[in-house]
Order: sequence, then structure tokens, then C-alpha cells
Amino acid sequence: MTMSDTLLEPLLAGDRRALARAITLIESTRADHRERADALLAEVLPHTGKSVRLGITGVPGVGKSTFIERFGLGLIEKGRSLAVLAIDPSSKRGGGSILGDKTRMEELSRHERAFIRPSPAGATLGGVARRTREAMLLVEAAGFDTVLVETVGVGQSETAVADMVDMFVVLLLPAGGDDLQGIKRGVIELADLIVVNKADGDLKATATRSAADYRHALHMLRSPTIGWTPEVTTASALAGDGVLEVWGVVERFLAAVGEKGVARRRAEQARAWMWNEVGETLLMELRRHPEVKRLVAGLEREVEAGRSTPAAAARLMLEAFHGR
Repeated sequence: MTMSDTLLEPLLAGDRRALARAITLIESTRADHRERADALLAEVLPHTGKSVRLGITGVPGVGKSTFIERFGLGLIEKGRSLAVLAIDPSSKRGGGSILGDKTRMEELSRHERAFIRPSPAGATLGGVARRTREAMLLVEAAGFDTVLVETVGVGQSETAVADMVDMFVVLLLPAGGDDLQGIKRGVIELADLIVVNKADGDLKATATRSAADYRHALHMLRSPTIGWTPEVTTASALAGDGVLEVWGVVERFLAAVGEKGVARRRAEQARAWMWNEVGETLLMELRRHPEVKRLVAGLEREVEAGRSTPAAAARLMLEAFHGR
């Protein structure tokens, strides 16, 4: 009996230890583990897709952990269950910032209807995204009806998360004037909902003004989701104000987009994921190829020294890979 066989039944019954072990299995790069992981994922696939998939990102210092904990505990009070998956391509350099998130969400992480899991850093963002997508299928199969994919790093990770969820939420700090210019337009373009957090005390008036500025900015951008006009709201995760109202926006979003709209988005994401897998697997095979391994150091030196173009070096690698 393979490991996936022994994990399947307890996983589908919602056993948290089986879920944790299954995620560890899909994160492994060992060939035999990959085979078992693929077999397990094939078995759980009919039991997936029933959750609400939310993505969330936020600038450093925005209070994301406090917000997610408040939001999660509020959802649990409503009778829902929540899995938080953190995707962090920067942790390899930064030294494990994602583990800090679990300790910051202490109350939520202890709750039986919540599950928090950081993704380890991979060699590429695609590798991290791959594991997070698969972990999402596993937590859905284990019965979690809300999945929150959190981007901890910055840069491409926001796009990777937006490409695997139904709705993308951006948390921002109260700011005005020039500070608004510092927010990457690319992230704003992905947002289905902007939440201006820390709307309390001295910052309350600034947060209200910021929300109005962001609403104005969103009017000039094309909505990332057909059938939905992105919204802006304010919240104070510290005081608990406006946090659970975000779930009301999520429900409005799902009603506006409709089941067909969500299904269409997920179908497009699955197709893109397939091609991403092809790219990742081919690159891995290329790097492992003995003839390519023999050439690579010399080709890198030639390119670095300007004696060869990257395109010519790449062609030589591919010719070696194809045995020409």
C-alpha cells in the first residue's frame, strides 16, 4: 500500500495530521514522493472545488496577520472553516518570515476549524505556486470551505496568487498624495477589493480619504473580473471594525460573478496551471540532463563575458538536451 493510499481516507475525513502529512508529501521533490503525490491528488480531485478561494496581499506593516486572524475567527463564528496557505518566494532569502505568521495568528492557529500552513521557498516562484495550488486541493478535500491564499513576499507572488483564487483582496495602509504613488499599479490592477486597514484613532480620517482616492483610481482601471466593479472599504483589524464586513463584500462578489463566472475563471486557471507545469517540468528535466550539466558552466561564463549571446547559449543547451 502506498503512502497516498493510507492518507486518503483520514484526509477525506478531515484528519488534520493526515492533511499535514499529505502537504509534506506534495512538497517533496523526491521522484517517488512526486509519484505518490500525483496519485493522491488524482484520488482527491472529485472532492475538491467546493470552497471559496480568496487571495490576500498587503504592503509590509499593514497588519495582515491581525486582519486574517480577526477575519478567520469571525468566519468560524459564522459556522465556516478556514485554511490559510502562505506563499512566500522571499523566505529563502529572508530566513523564514512565513513561520512568524503562524505565531502571530496564535488564536486562529489553535482553532479546530482553522488550518494554517506556510509554503516553503522553492527555487522558483512557479515551484512555490505549484505546491500552494496542490495544497489548496488537499485542504478542500479535507473539508475546509474557505481557503485564504496569503502572499507574504512581494513582486510576482501577487500575480501567482491572483491566478489561483476566485477573488483577490489587497490590504493597504492609510496614505495620501505622493504616498499613493508608491503603491504598485500592477497590484491595484489585480484587486477585486481594496481594504484600507488601520482606520482607527488618528488615522481614521486619513483612511477615509485614502479609500476615496483609491475608488477614484480604480475607476480609471479595467476590472480584473467580468461582472464585478472593484470596491474599496476601510477596516481596523486591531479594533475589529469593518473586518467581517469584508465577508459581505465576498458574498456580493460571488453573487455578481455567479457560479458560471467562478467556474469559467477556475477552468482558465486550470489550463494555465497545466502549461505552467509543462514549463516547470521541462526546465527541471533540462537542468538534470547530463550533457546540459556538462555544458552549462562554460556557457554561463561565455555569456557573462559577452562572448556569446544568451539566445545562442540557450540554443546550444537545447540542442544538447535533444541529442543533436
